[in-house]
Amino acid sequence: MVGIMRYFELFAIPVDYNVDLAKITKNYLELQRAVHPDRHANASSRDKLLAVQNTAEINDALQILKHPVKRAEYMLSELGVDIRAEQQTLQDPLFLMQQMELREELEELSISDDPDTAIAQFEKQIKQLDSQYSAQLAEQLASNDEQQWLLAADSIRKLKFVYKLRDELERIEDSLFDD
Repeated sequence: MVGIMRYFELFAIPVDYNVDLAKITKNYLELQRAVHPDRHANASSRDKLLAVQNTAEINDALQILKHPVKRAEYMLSELGVDIRAEQQTLQDPLFLMQQMELREELEELSISDDPDTAIAQFEKQIKQLDSQYSAQLAEQLASNDEQQWLLAADSIRKLKFVYKLRDELERIEDSLFDD
């Protein structure tokens, strides 16, 4: 891989889109213990400041490595393709049509005769899309081809849509079953 992926190095894990969340959590706790400000109570004010900054960086790294979309965006930015603050939209008409259909389906869940079954089927579709785009993304990010990295940017955009659908589904479920 091009460049140093600091966060992966920090957590002593392989640079890969597919990560071991248990290992990340374990290494996080060890890192936190090592840099905890209490361990630097008798240190100079400069060393105390460094400990606090290290704690902040470790926390940032954890948030990024744990979340698939943030992790993918981070990896891509380390490869020189930074889409984290972009406003670019997806130029894939088939995908956008599918999204519109899924949104309509989502809106109809609450008026379904059998919301339990409808929700279960919708969840299954979302899981399948998540798996599909995550698998593509892992391959694209592992490639040494810049063209693949640009395709990875689109896979990330697609995954963001899937995550939004998942969040909206949770909101609908809450509203249906909280009564």
